[in-house]
Amino acid sequence: MSKERQRMLIGKPSKEVLEIPHLIEIQLDSYERFLQKKIVDFGKALKNEGLQSVFESIFPIESPNGDMILQFESYTFDEQKYTEIECKEKGLTYALPLKATIDLIFTETGEIRRKVLYMGDVPLMTPRGTFIVNGAERVVVSQIHRSPGVIFGYESKEQMHTARIIPDRGSWLEFELENKKELLYIRIDRKRRILATLLLRAIGHESREEIIKLFYSVKTEPLSEEVIAEGTLNNKYTARAYHGKEGTEKIVRAGERLIPTTLDALLQAGVKEVEVIDFESAESLNSTVIINCLDKEDFSRDQENPLKDEPSREDAVTRIYSVIHPGEPTTLENAERDINTLFFDTRRYDLGDVGRYKLNKRFDYTEEISDRILRKEDIINTMKYLIQVYIGEGAVDNIDHLGNRRVRSVGELLMNQLKIGFARMERIAKERMSIKEAETIRPQDLISIKPITAAIKEFFGSSQLSQFMDQVNPLSELTHKRRLNALGPGGLSRERAGFEVRDVHYSHYGRMCPIETPEGPNIGLIVSLSIYARVNKYGFLETPYRKVIKGRVTDEVVYLTAMDEEKYNIAQAGVNTDEKGRLVDSFVAARHRGEFLNVPPEEIHYIDVSPKQIISVSTALIPFLEHDDANRALMGSNMQRQAVPLLRPEAPLIGTGMERKAAVDSGVLDAAIRPGKVSRVSSIEVRIKPDSGDGEDIYPLIKYKRTNQDTCFNQKPVVRVGERIKKGQVIADGPATDLGELALGKNVLVAFMPWMGYNYEDAILISERVVKEDLFTSVHIEEFDVEVRETKLGMEQITRDIPNVSEEAFKDLDEDGVVRVGAIVYPGSILVGKVTPKGETDITPEYKLLNSIFGEKAKNVKDTSLRVPHGTEGTVIDIKRLRREDGDELSPGVEEVVKVFIATKRKLQEGDKLAGRHGNKGVVSRVLPEEDMPFLPDGRAVDLVLNPL
Repeated sequence: MSKERQRMLIGKPSKEVLEIPHLIEIQLDSYERFLQKKIVDFGKALKNEGLQSVFESIFPIESPNGDMILQFESYTFDEQKYTEIECKEKGLTYALPLKATIDLIFTETGEIRRKVLYMGDVPLMTPRGTFIVNGAERVVVSQIHRSPGVIFGYESKEQMHTARIIPDRGSWLEFELENKKELLYIRIDRKRRILATLLLRAIGHESREEIIKLFYSVKTEPLSEEVIAEGTLNNKYTARAYHGKEGTEKIVRAGERLIPTTLDALLQAGVKEVEVIDFESAESLNSTVIINCLDKEDFSRDQENPLKDEPSREDAVTRIYSVIHPGEPTTLENAERDINTLFFDTRRYDLGDVGRYKLNKRFDYTEEISDRILRKEDIINTMKYLIQVYIGEGAVDNIDHLGNRRVRSVGELLMNQLKIGFARMERIAKERMSIKEAETIRPQDLISIKPITAAIKEFFGSSQLSQFMDQVNPLSELTHKRRLNALGPGGLSRERAGFEVRDVHYSHYGRMCPIETPEGPNIGLIVSLSIYARVNKYGFLETPYRKVIKGRVTDEVVYLTAMDEEKYNIAQAGVNTDEKGRLVDSFVAARHRGEFLNVPPEEIHYIDVSPKQIISVSTALIPFLEHDDANRALMGSNMQRQAVPLLRPEAPLIGTGMERKAAVDSGVLDAAIRPGKVSRVSSIEVRIKPDSGDGEDIYPLIKYKRTNQDTCFNQKPVVRVGERIKKGQVIADGPATDLGELALGKNVLVAFMPWMGYNYEDAILISERVVKEDLFTSVHIEEFDVEVRETKLGMEQITRDIPNVSEEAFKDLDEDGVVRVGAIVYPGSILVGKVTPKGETDITPEYKLLNSIFGEKAKNVKDTSLRVPHGTEGTVIDIKRLRREDGDELSPGVEEVVKVFIATKRKLQEGDKLAGRHGNKGVVSRVLPEEDMPFLPDGRAVDLVLNPL
């Protein structure tokens, strides 16, 4: 019978209504949305996201003269050429060949030439959320960056309120409201600033009347001599222009202040009613900012139209063009086209789904708008809201709030990189279209896949976010996949990031862990996802809450983003309830935004789903976390990731309940796919006869494989023949796991006392028993390889026949000159015998004589054998030989590669680091004989002596 360790709960039982989601879901879901492989395999219609959206953003490609069009139909995947294991052994990339169906359409004749083209290999994600690139496992870390959309702020130095419309792709539009002068300016792409009213004129609101009616309500006031005498209209602003009797001269322009002389002139011109701006109306702006801008406008007087008293649309357009392109000759046609494409053309400007969603939410549009370009209403509403912020009717945004930051996961990051590659491909295709002859041209002649494959290679090979996987132990793997990074392309830089960005913000609650972050220059810039957090379709982090209705906690779970959460009072998971779920206390502690309040139960809207939803996986493995100092808890979280897998792992006596979930989701264990009965167990495989269906399920176990960090990856079965197995049950343990639970260390007997000064400060004293019984012994595997190349002087050779080497050095080599598996090797031992031809120039007369007697035998060669480097000794556990003649893909000029794997057993020694889960770290200062260690009343000697301070 397999042993599943039973754990006893100490403490307050809490009802868990929501299971912890799969811990690497963020990686798997994002990449599946990118590839849509399951949908492609079923032949269904694809959504416009990921790879599909990359194709749709570039195609159709039209030739410069419009005679032919390249049209994209669909894409499919071929079978992968190699398995994961083969890719690791041979140093290849685990990928799928991508095929696309492309039509070449001739517009005049309507002829269509169709071709299925190979578009390169797209790396495939393993079920563990990693990629295998050139034989090494890599992880693409999710990036957290400023969300597209509109952001309102205040610059205290310049004393101005600002607004920025940040798109996904395209020009930034910035608004600046100068507080002293009460003037509103705009900037396009950080160029010189222009009055905001000029932009309004350029986008079609030509007259002062139109502009005023966009921002202000209008009311009609009667005009008479009595009214003038009373002075009720004095200093009010007109909402439209008024002319003299003949209709020629203008008495007053729209937006001008009324004074008694103007009112007299209006009365004489027969005006009985005056339209004035109603600042007090609810729909109107209570500020003269727009009017000030209208008064500040300068314009060129026109000889043909001497009555012109405001800039025309043409003036505004050419003025904006001259600011964006200084020094260029301005023509009206160019200027019109340029300004239209700047914000209103899908090719040049894209708010993205997120940017549009943020604008819709901010301005409360009633109908659902899906245009991903700017609309005139967006510009006007941004100006309105900025003025409201200035007069105190709106609030500035906090850019550190998680409502204004979003997560770009692997799928989106790769999609952005591919768009660059596809844009290069489009340029090449257009060039080729204008050169090639139409009669013979085919789709494959136009499309070059080099820029696409280069973009993929660059992303996985050299992007700051594509990282060599941290594979020290299962927890470090898991944490690496759940990391959020604010650095990288399009993100922050370490030097520029201030304290505010790095600090814990109240909106992080349940979304980002406030504890797990590196110490040092990256503190707060690299963080971890909280346990229950998930990323929604717009990239915003959501956390689950249970709904509370009229003081009663329901089992309905709702996921809220940081912005949604702002409106509600949220209670903690540990509040007192009766058996029906009613909140029993008369006042309940709750969070509202960043405040902690005591409110009646009826005013509680939601309650946390679990006490551990605030923290990350690594932090959740620390027992009694609530008693730890925050700085030490941070160290504890980080140091668990550095634990080397031990020879005999041992699960902690006191755990937190997260040990099993962390081990299972990390992907190092083998779990049963379906229920059945174990029919065979050996060290290399487990066979299970399933309850339904014929045959057997075979689970091969991974034996003594090297990880990225040279630790040992080894699986061993935990089931017996004849045992009944449930679906999902653990059948084999991996590194640093014990019966399916994470086991990073050992349960040892510790004394807190001084001992002759040997445990001063952070020094630790250990017993010889710890070393003797291999309690903290680990296995490390190193890989050494040698290449056989074709040199100018001939071929290198792998051979036993090495010049000037004693017979003793050959004892462990086979007839080919390669060390045997099982040999124990020391520094300087030969692993692979290899000779390289030497130059013929420096041949001595003696060698010439030998050459003529023995022929080739005495040929001049030098010893270039692979030897064990200094500081390494161990046992040879595996040898891999890759040969070009066997069809293996090797670098140019290389005919054969021999890889030798050496396993080393490392015991605990002086200078090694030991740590607990609470940040209590230290260095081993001395190994004491057992008889010298302090002992308990029953005679048991302790294993470790720590400093009591």
